[in-house]
Amino acid sequence: MPLIIMCGYPCSGITRRAHELKEYFTQNTERKVHIVGDEDQGLDKNSVYSDSQKEKNLRGALRAEVERKVNKDDIVILDSLNYIKGYRYELFCLIKHTQTPHCLVYCLTSADVSSEWNKGREADSRYKQEICLDSHSDGTHSLQRIHCLDALILRFEAPDSRNRWDSPLFTIQQEDLLPFEAICDALFKRKAPPPNQSTKNVRQPLSSTNFLYELDKVTQDVLMAVLESQKTSVPGDLISIPGATEKIEFTRSLNMVELRKLRRQFISYTKMHPTENIGQIANMFVQYLNKSMH
Repeated sequence: MPLIIMCGYPCSGITRRAHELKEYFTQNTERKVHIVGDEDQGLDKNSVYSDSQKEKNLRGALRAEVERKVNKDDIVILDSLNYIKGYRYELFCLIKHTQTPHCLVYCLTSADVSSEWNKGREADSRYKQEICLDSHSDGTHSLQRIHCLDALILRFEAPDSRNRWDSPLFTIQQEDLLPFEAICDALFKRKAPPPNQSTKNVRQPLSSTNFLYELDKVTQDVLMAVLESQKTSVPGDLISIPGATEKIEFTRSLNMVELRKLRRQFISYTKMHPTENIGQIANMFVQYLNKSMH
């Protein structure tokens, strides 16, 4: 069961490309093609992607559905954002356990293009916009509009072909045609990645606590908590963060660009100096943000 993992910003053409792939394989092979995606779950994307627990449940449901459809003959296309590196690593572990090839199709767009495509959608299928109060260091306030789409772009971890879980990688821009033959070669002419020696003969459940996954997830959760709390906080407030005993010492609002940069710097540092206590990641990130805000 070759697995095609779609990846990209919201409103980047992922679903359209997934259906192009399905049409091609249906017409040119005798294999059944299954698309597993967010829409199949019958959930409101604005509700899901603004709630970390709902989003975690969605990822788990999609992964379980992919695993259920594993067989020797069919093709499965995972039509979702798949923007977390740790989650893509979990999917890589899945295909290692099931001994099947995979590839990643990355629909590359700019944030501006995705935003314009979002505006062009029917109202009930758009990512919604929220209005929040932004506090400034001089004590003044202004209204900001924050898209659920913008928050997802902030959290996006671009694939890198140097990572074995992101390879083979096919990066597709807006006007590109899908490289169908190259994707076929990646799926049907390449050996599946070998299983780990310790699990070669025993199929074990995937670990949800690997360091990379937790580092991505926890820092994203902290970031979104900060963004949400800034709406009602004023300088001098202490912001409680779920999963952390440390609190944010709120001195000024940080925009999404600043927060994204700080998160990226923290992740880079933590990868080089990993902690054995995963439960302390949230506190470490809060401490890092406090030092950076002053």
